[in-house]
Amino acid sequence: MYIRPFDPWKSRLCTCPFKYTLNVYTGCDHGCVYCYITSYIPRAFKVRIKENLLPRLEKELRKLDKRFIVSLSYSSDPYPTVERELGITRRVLQLFKKYGVRCMILTKSDIFSRDLDILRELKCAVGVTVTTVDEEKASLLEPNAPEPAARIKALKKAGKSGIPVYARIDPIIPFYTWEDFDETLHALSFVRHITVSTLKLRPDSWRRMRAKFPGLMEKLGPLYEKGERIGGYYYLPKDFRLGILREARERVEEMGITFGSCREGYHSHPTCDGSHLVPP
Repeated sequence: MYIRPFDPWKSRLCTCPFKYTLNVYTGCDHGCVYCYITSYIPRAFKVRIKENLLPRLEKELRKLDKRFIVSLSYSSDPYPTVERELGITRRVLQLFKKYGVRCMILTKSDIFSRDLDILRELKCAVGVTVTTVDEEKASLLEPNAPEPAARIKALKKAGKSGIPVYARIDPIIPFYTWEDFDETLHALSFVRHITVSTLKLRPDSWRRMRAKFPGLMEKLGPLYEKGERIGGYYYLPKDFRLGILREARERVEEMGITFGSCREGYHSHPTCDGSHLVPP
């Protein structure tokens, strides 16, 4: 099955409502230093197409329980660089339209603006992840992803066309992206919901962060060593982590935007993931 019930790595801290997930591609070429998919997808930063995806997907959609949302996507971005040429995600959206599927898009790309003609006709919500609006920091963290300004511009265009829009500020990295949080938040002031998440490390992403940001990891490493291990991830110490989340929530809600947190054991309303924005 290409469409599967969303299972966030069996995390006891996940508060997502039931939904399905579909990864249109295998792997993701954004090459984010902090990415978790390298722990379970071989050659994770190399994008591959899925054999017979569209005909098999259509068979699955005929039987799908249409009450529930399909999210694109969590283990690979639905808009990698090759999507500009291949248009597979666009064809998936056309199938969603044909079968009346409710959906969510989450991406670090601006390519989705090409598909606004279809997205406007779907029951959907569209979101982008923006780790920081500092272009230099973003290019180091997410070397192959479109720049944050392009993502935000595309999301504004989607919002102006009537599509519900949301954002993720994720991951929040102490001593690095947390310093830019207010600026990032203000750049996203037009969205209806924001989900935040602190940096959670696995052994492979820890090694990449240490190799690329040795000075930063001299500060962060001891914190994570003192922190919690939850679901195979290293978390920041609970008091430290919740202090960041409380501040983030206060700043988000001051702007009249609803707030969610992802796998944090903290506050979310009305949903953690923004799925409440998808029309019924």
